[in-house]
Amino acid sequence: AHSWEPYLESLIAADEDNALSWQDTYEILTEMEDHPLDINTIQREDLERFPFLSEQQISDICEYVDRYGPVRSMAELLMIESLDAPHRQLLQCFLYIGAQRTSSFPSLRNIAKYGRQELIGSLNVPFYKRKGDNTAYMGYPYKHWLRYQFTYGDYVKMGLLGSQDAGEPFGGHNSLGYDFYSFYFQLRHLGVLQNFTLGRYRVSFGQGLVVSTDFSFGKSAMLATMGRTLNHVSAHSSRSSANYLQGVAATFQLFRGLTLTTFGSCRYVDATLNPDGTVATVLTDGYHRTAKEMEKKNNTMQELGGAHLYYFSHGFHAGATALYTHYNRPLAPNTATLYRRYNPIGSDFLNVGVDYGYTRSQFSFQGETAADRHGAIATVHSANMRLTRTLTALLLHRFYSCRYTALFANSFSDGGEVRNESGLYAGVHYEPSRILSLSAYGDYAYHPWAKYRTSQSSSTFDSQLSATCQLSQLQLMLRYRLRIREYDNADKTALISHRQQQVHGSITWTGARHFTANLQLHGTVADFEQRDWGYMANGEIGYVPTDDLRLYGQFNYFHTTSYESRIYSYERDLLYCMSVPAYYDEGIRYALLARMSFWKKLIVQAKWGVTDYFHRTVIGSGNQQINASSMSDLALLVKYKF
Repeated sequence: AHSWEPYLESLIAADEDNALSWQDTYEILTEMEDHPLDINTIQREDLERFPFLSEQQISDICEYVDRYGPVRSMAELLMIESLDAPHRQLLQCFLYIGAQRTSSFPSLRNIAKYGRQELIGSLNVPFYKRKGDNTAYMGYPYKHWLRYQFTYGDYVKMGLLGSQDAGEPFGGHNSLGYDFYSFYFQLRHLGVLQNFTLGRYRVSFGQGLVVSTDFSFGKSAMLATMGRTLNHVSAHSSRSSANYLQGVAATFQLFRGLTLTTFGSCRYVDATLNPDGTVATVLTDGYHRTAKEMEKKNNTMQELGGAHLYYFSHGFHAGATALYTHYNRPLAPNTATLYRRYNPIGSDFLNVGVDYGYTRSQFSFQGETAADRHGAIATVHSANMRLTRTLTALLLHRFYSCRYTALFANSFSDGGEVRNESGLYAGVHYEPSRILSLSAYGDYAYHPWAKYRTSQSSSTFDSQLSATCQLSQLQLMLRYRLRIREYDNADKTALISHRQQQVHGSITWTGARHFTANLQLHGTVADFEQRDWGYMANGEIGYVPTDDLRLYGQFNYFHTTSYESRIYSYERDLLYCMSVPAYYDEGIRYALLARMSFWKKLIVQAKWGVTDYFHRTVIGSGNQQINASSMSDLALLVKYKF
């Protein structure tokens, strides 16, 4: 198993509402584990891709390598005071010790001779029929994807990916076969050209108030990273059909500490159109299974161009971002609906922002302020302090005007949008001993304008307490979360508080003779007009006799009174795949996962899973409806390195 996977699982479980947004992060970490980075040539931009490092830790790693490099042993990470044992262990999953730092770009001959190639294919076979398979879907019920990738260290990366969702036609309406393709080519460290990316890519700058198409931080992850900034361009090697740009991006080092990134994109996007041909809604799900969904495919052109100027020196950093976006069809949402009153309208959009921060010793400050073409403002600031060797604290404030429009913004928020929200977040992390760590946060948010299910001003409160105890072979974890949100009553004349309490506990044992075991208990109580409750118990047993053979078995029992008391649970899956299903009603879920490696070049994985409901004869609705009480599927993956 990935030794970093339990850490990511804890973040996902603590931020379950945004669980799906972690898919890209999971793929990034899986790929970075397969293609580790040389600690002696690593750049700040590379370290910023790790969702578990704070600004202080990133600065300390870069400073240590610059001052004392080359690093000759991973034990030297002990010399970096801000890195505790868990972070040192996580870093060793993605780093290796290479040769002394060199400024020369490798020759084409060496790239061709020593570059690594890999071919990955995956197939998912369902043993059930959906309603749409007989009546609406244009393709077969199998989901599959294929990817070829070539890499040479962290200098060259290129690949081609094709992906097909279940129900989508292969060929026919998709003349090139697969429904979704992604091509990417990336060069790094080529003299003053620090990064050149062609094809499909992602960008993130500052706190994400202007543009961030990469992963975002939830509330628990925010406490782990202490509100740091993002500043990087990465190739889009994911199967996600949303949150990517298509074109060219380049980062130039103008002189020491000063870089300029320019980028441009031109791509078609899916949209629901109004009768007059304007855009009612831009779609991001990527489904093209039915004739109606196929009509919405690539019917709108999106063009954009932007730049980011960034300066870093002695712990101080400042940046400026500008982004211009144009659609060939005007965006015209139905603003008669109150919560859509300030949705983006028009064909042209402009955003500018400045980000800034200072990191020194035990203190760090980060912030960004942005404006759109109409002068509406969004701003976010955070400060964290290491009060003692064992106690750190974070304070974050944000104000996002309800009129602020930024199509590619992605920053810290309670409502999931950089708009219509102001709030204050406070968190602390305490490690009284090497075996015990405690964390807590509280977040209050105020929404001055109407939101979905709320026709007037409303507020939310979210808090969480967690404790982790790490013994030699045993890890114990306990977490409690309280969330209070306000929604309309049935007549929309007043607000009713929706109170949800969640308790999660887990015991993980890493024993002798290559066995591991994990037991988790979940409980939830939701109060909104009525009381709903639910609980779930799930266990996993792993057997890893060698690096070439890994076997896992998982069993879940769940019982909830309604969908309001649903429970999310992370489930081990194939490489580059992540599963966080929502469980409700009563039933069981069991799965078996096997991974075999041959000659260090070929990896074969298979997963079989079954979900049985006790009191249902129909699963799902619409075209996804299954007329049965049980569903099972088989997933296969083959990876060949050459």
